[in-house]
Amino acid sequence: MSNRAVLEVIALDAEDAVAAQAGGADRLELVTDMAADGLTPPRPTFAEIRAAVDLPLRVMIRLAGGFAAGDLDVLVAKAHELREAGAEEFVLGFLDAEGGPDLDAVERLVTELDGCHWTFHRAIDRSADRDMLRKQLADLPGLDTYLTAGSPKGVDDGIPTLVAEMARKGEPGYEPRILVGGGLRLDHLPELLAAGIDAVHIGGAARPQGWSGPVDAAAVREWRTVLDA
Repeated sequence: MSNRAVLEVIALDAEDAVAAQAGGADRLELVTDMAADGLTPPRPTFAEIRAAVDLPLRVMIRLAGGFAAGDLDVLVAKAHELREAGAEEFVLGFLDAEGGPDLDAVERLVTELDGCHWTFHRAIDRSADRDMLRKQLADLPGLDTYLTAGSPKGVDDGIPTLVAEMARKGEPGYEPRILVGGGLRLDHLPELLAAGIDAVHIGGAARPQGWSGPVDAAAVREWRTVLDA
């Protein structure tokens, strides 16, 4: 079994997905509307990407920008629709008005996902208490990853938090993998890898032309090469 670090790349469409796989991505996060920081993609987009690549796909469940859940019935319906289309892994994360995890929303979705693996995304970086959030979510089935920059400002400010949380690996609430993303640069990798972090998430870094352009296989390959060095 390979011990190489996981490289997750954001894909908006099948072209992105094919380029990311060619560059050495291990997994894709599927979203639409990056102007809102990533919302649930349409079912046909998921189907096109699923047909184009054989990588694991984590599909965003999110209706609007920010970290409020919005209409739970619509969220659950979207999750159900994607499950019917063959989605097996997901990304979600919602906060309540006090900055704690919105347990009603998360638990309803997790019930619908019925054992699927899922990532709690960067809502953790906006939470009032990261440690409490982790402990409140610790027993939810399927949660195996936190996507986090360690800070709402991004990885530059969040590295001390990421390193400290990695040091608590195995404690209650700290079992899920840390997937680092949010302003991540190649020069951050040595310190993160030295701390034992073994998963990274890139979006804009895979797109030399910005979000108006596609994923570039060569850009992904550069990350793959550095991670594997």
